[in-house]
Amino acid sequence: MTAPERTRARRPKVVLFDVFETLLEVDALRSRMVDVGRPEHELELFFTRTLRDGMALSLAGESPDFLDVARSALIGTSGRRLSEEAVQHVLAGFAELPPCPDVEPALIALARAKIPAYAFTHGPAKVVREALDRAQLRSYLRGVISCEEIGSFKPPAKVYQWACRQVNSDPARTALVAVHSWDVHGAVRAGLLAGFATRREGGMSDVFDPPHVVADALDVVIERLVALPT
Repeated sequence: MTAPERTRARRPKVVLFDVFETLLEVDALRSRMVDVGRPEHELELFFTRTLRDGMALSLAGESPDFLDVARSALIGTSGRRLSEEAVQHVLAGFAELPPCPDVEPALIALARAKIPAYAFTHGPAKVVREALDRAQLRSYLRGVISCEEIGSFKPPAKVYQWACRQVNSDPARTALVAVHSWDVHGAVRAGLLAGFATRREGGMSDVFDPPHVVADALDVVIERLVALPT
């Protein structure tokens, strides 16, 4: 299949940030896994299964809400050994995730450049707003966009294009910033600009389309996006 034409690298007029692991530290849920008697290393499998199942359901037609998918993934990961109370204790932690350390400098840099920023998530908008409020980040953002509204996880192209319509921005002048290479790939394929912070994956897989800018830290990614020609 022929790849879509790649958007030319230009300074974005709007930036969309992935939320979980990009803005907020999902690793903080490890302590909640231990609280309910599960080993902390199960967090990675649980969160990966949540994303996998949400993507699979989206490809098959339509996905349930994020927390429904996460609940099912958590129960399966635990070998069905958790009570409903324990499951809800872990899931409640999504509203209390702390910020990643490179996030506030990135958001400040965008504010200085007068480029509006939005949170763009699979997760429920209410939960993400609560988490961003607790992390003292929401004042830097124009809003929270959740693709729960259209019954899909990322990365289908329609999801990124829908998000651009929500913020009234041309995809070719909208940047998606994330720490997930698959998310960056989806944005590039949808005609957006993309910035990739490698702090979780260490680099970009060669099976994915490359981002327009790349750096280890989120604030450096933003610096490089802002420095692109207009």
